[in-house]
Amino acid sequence: MNDLDPPDPLAAFAALLTDEGRALLDEVREHDPAQELALATRLRRDHPAGLVSAALGQARLRQRAAAKFGAADARRMFFTPNGVEQATRTSVAAYRAERFKELGVSSVADLCCGIGGDAIALARAGISVLAVDRDPLTCEVARANAAALGLGDLIEVRCADVADIDTSAYDAVFVDPARRGGRGRIFDPEAYSPPLSWAVDAARKAPHAALKIAPGVPHEAVPEDAEAEWISDGGDVKEAVLWFGEGIGPGSVRATLLPAHATLWTALSTMLPDPGPRPVGRFLYEPDGAVIRAHLVAEVAKEVGGGLLDPTIAYVTSDERHETVFASAYEITDQLPFNVKKLKALLRERGVGVLTVKKRGSAVEPEELRRKVKPQGPNSATVFLTRVAGAPTMLIGAPATPAGRPPA
Repeated sequence: MNDLDPPDPLAAFAALLTDEGRALLDEVREHDPAQELALATRLRRDHPAGLVSAALGQARLRQRAAAKFGAADARRMFFTPNGVEQATRTSVAAYRAERFKELGVSSVADLCCGIGGDAIALARAGISVLAVDRDPLTCEVARANAAALGLGDLIEVRCADVADIDTSAYDAVFVDPARRGGRGRIFDPEAYSPPLSWAVDAARKAPHAALKIAPGVPHEAVPEDAEAEWISDGGDVKEAVLWFGEGIGPGSVRATLLPAHATLWTALSTMLPDPGPRPVGRFLYEPDGAVIRAHLVAEVAKEVGGGLLDPTIAYVTSDERHETVFASAYEITDQLPFNVKKLKALLRERGVGVLTVKKRGSAVEPEELRRKVKPQGPNSATVFLTRVAGAPTMLIGAPATPAGRPPA
């Protein structure tokens, strides 16, 4: 690697796979980013400057990737900036791989494989994978990851345009189209690379298929012969998946919550109508984001015997405490018209110093409200900024004690 030449990404990555590169990666693994300049200066005395830069860049990516892949895998894997950003979280990829396995799938053509996150999960489930991407560097990274995790025998990486791949020999197709461009996120499914329509056509030709799409996809864009699944992990909605083929429910929606592996499913033909609004009860239920995206709030409302605070707001209220994994329950103590001064006085009176602010249907930002009320004291509370029957309202409460358990 000539330090005077512009860095060649493929050459820089290949250098990391040499004995010198791997030793350097081990040396910088736990480095403090605040001390990076001094570390780089020292390392360049014994190693090429380009290799040092590549190793430090990879170390930063590994640190970022630990949140998605876990520290044990991230420290062995290789990444690109886009790969870290766009790769599927391990918990979600593992769930999807298990679902493929339950469908009897033993081989998958993983189209637009990226750095190999889904391919790794599929291989760990015992499924053989053809991982395809058209970017040479991305393919080299995916190949290195399969080797680093001992999965090279199950994962074949091929650098090609996905449109040129014959998938007829595989039990299933998985497509993860690129949803980012030069200007950021792409919201039009036909602007994905490849377009959603192409991915749907590829899915329909396979015995089984799954297409990963943005969770904000409009329901009207979901094909009638697909099952649409929204997946959240730890309360955060991560993605939507369109499932095709044998063993799935065409014309249905599903909300799956990880790590509980809890699923709420219904056919579109049997979906409940939206519940009517009702006065604020003792309890407020905040449905999980996957439930909201799947338009299954009515099913949760039925489960807890409740109604909506407002016809346009996905908060459910009930007079009774019900256990449900699909919504977080709060016990409401106060209902006030929106008024910052009144809220500040109430919080001061109750010694609330830890204030959680949630909002739905309000333009007020949580941090702005915290600055204005200046919470102080040993107690905690949750305030919901929302609308009740169209009126801006503040609801004050706290996470509810599970049904049947006495308060602490």
